[in-house]
Amino acid sequence: MDLAPRPPARATLSQVMLPGDANPYGNVHGGTIMKLVDTAGAIAAHRHARRRVVTIEIDSMTFLQPVHVGDLVTLEARVTAVWRTSIETLVEVTAENIVTGAVRHTSTAFVVYVALDEQGRPTPVPPLLLTTPEEHALARAAAVRRQRRLAERLHPADER
Repeated sequence: MDLAPRPPARATLSQVMLPGDANPYGNVHGGTIMKLVDTAGAIAAHRHARRRVVTIEIDSMTFLQPVHVGDLVTLEARVTAVWRTSIETLVEVTAENIVTGAVRHTSTAFVVYVALDEQGRPTPVPPLLLTTPEEHALARAAAVRRQRRLAERLHPADER
């Protein structure tokens, strides 16, 4: 497999939210949004690794505003950092009222994936080719999140 550095892969998904996606009050379930976030992030990670990837962690997920039935939800995912076998993606979610055209940022998430080989074992992925100041800043912030995640694995909250 070619392990030459690659620029940050991206993915965009859009979907209209339907009554089956929501509670009786017309608010879309957080789990519905989380599933879409995982899908968009996985596509970006797949594009970078050119291998199967599996979700290992949703590092953080914020719900800033509700999403309603009838909204067009758009998810923009991009790879922010790559380590030996793992890939972090940033997924930003917007909801558009397709009648008025009003767009609002509703959620942000960081999702981590591990690339797998044909036998289902973690496998190395190409490094990330960073070219812009924004890409470098995202990678630096990802490194801080990774250190926190690793520390939490060594010392779970119930042991602190």
